[in-house]
Amino acid sequence: MANKKKPDGRSPIGVFDSGIGGLTVARSLFEFLPNENIIYVGDTARLPYGTKSKETVISYSVEIAKFLLNKNVKMIIVACNTASSVALHRLRQITKVPVIGVIKPGCKAAIAATNNYKIGVIGTLGTVQSYSYKTQIHKYDRNIDVRSKACSLFVQLAEDGWTDNKIAKMIAKEYLADLKESGIDTLILGCTHYPVMSGTIADVMGKRVKLIDSGKETAKEVKRILDRLNLLNPQRSPGKHKFFVTDFQKKFKEISERFLGQAIHDVKKIRLS
Repeated sequence: MANKKKPDGRSPIGVFDSGIGGLTVARSLFEFLPNENIIYVGDTARLPYGTKSKETVISYSVEIAKFLLNKNVKMIIVACNTASSVALHRLRQITKVPVIGVIKPGCKAAIAATNNYKIGVIGTLGTVQSYSYKTQIHKYDRNIDVRSKACSLFVQLAEDGWTDNKIAKMIAKEYLADLKESGIDTLILGCTHYPVMSGTIADVMGKRVKLIDSGKETAKEVKRILDRLNLLNPQRSPGKHKFFVTDFQKKFKEISERFLGQAIHDVKKIRLS
């Protein structure tokens, strides 16, 4: 699929997720690349992707990518673990702009961080059952012991703002007990909602376990790629940020302020075809 004109440094970066979680990736982009223009799409009408078939997730991802390419983005970030694990190859077939997911950067950072070759991964059931993190880690090093745990309730706690109360701590202790017992020294937050819970997760796991925020690692990777391709935005002023959703603008705005750490004003509802 051809873009109308070739994107340049001033073109926006496109980011998409099945909903709200990808905003933690956007937050890291704001932090590491403050001058970049960013367009975020949350497919809030069709979430969650984790329960959908591979073919459906690919089809949704292609629709969103086409919407972003029409906005002349210079890069697409798939800020959704499910879509990152199944749709990257197809998206790279329809465009020449770089397409990156959140799984590979998180895995590379975890491998660099571990000393005892024991890495834990927490994510939604869909992500854990896809073995996408384990597969990616073993592409680099087969000797690493990867332990995974689905922590589905963390998503709801993050969206409700219940991230560091008694209930959050109780649920985190229950979920993470086996991983703590297993002696991992590095834990990948394999769901974009989880950085909002990182304080509670860190308390439960203790100081010896390093937490890897895939969103932060993805933002660093984006900066490296844009720099290499000479596509960093040359402007000195702060970048403009636009947000699009497929449903629930009001709820999106409420929750997004918690995830982004700032108020957002420009949220438009769109229909994807």
